[in-house]
Amino acid sequence: MADIVTPEIRSQMMAGIRGKNTKPELVLRRGLHAAGFRFRLHDRSLPGNPDIVFPRYRAVLFAHGCFWHGHDCHLFKWPSSRPDFWRTKIHRNREVDARVTASLQQAGWRQGIVWECALKGRTRLPIEAVLAECVSWLQSDVPLFEIMGSA
Repeated sequence: MADIVTPEIRSQMMAGIRGKNTKPELVLRRGLHAAGFRFRLHDRSLPGNPDIVFPRYRAVLFAHGCFWHGHDCHLFKWPSSRPDFWRTKIHRNREVDARVTASLQQAGWRQGIVWECALKGRTRLPIEAVLAECVSWLQSDVPLFEIMGSA
């Protein structure tokens, strides 16, 4: 299927997609800061440049977009245009995620992932519930944490 916009417009559209300071990330940051947690942002010294880093808790939190990380939810759909390109890209993103998880664990960091579908779409959870889960995880010693939208 041919793209419905010109390559120049598609390039502009793709360039406008944020990698940092996304809406889900800002929601998490605001809520966790209000709950009294202090953190660093996008620490380049750690594998994967985590979105939110809690040095005191030796924990990192990622706000993963369901499309870009190939999450199995209603927000992810394989694109019909350039399917080979997208399958390669999404599979590579998943491989990078697995390597980052292993590297962080090996370095002694706990890792949390909040999927976009937990904060957006028909399966979203109340923001207060998502923040409460994050707070509970941060105060625990559980190594891996993941929250996604309800089924």
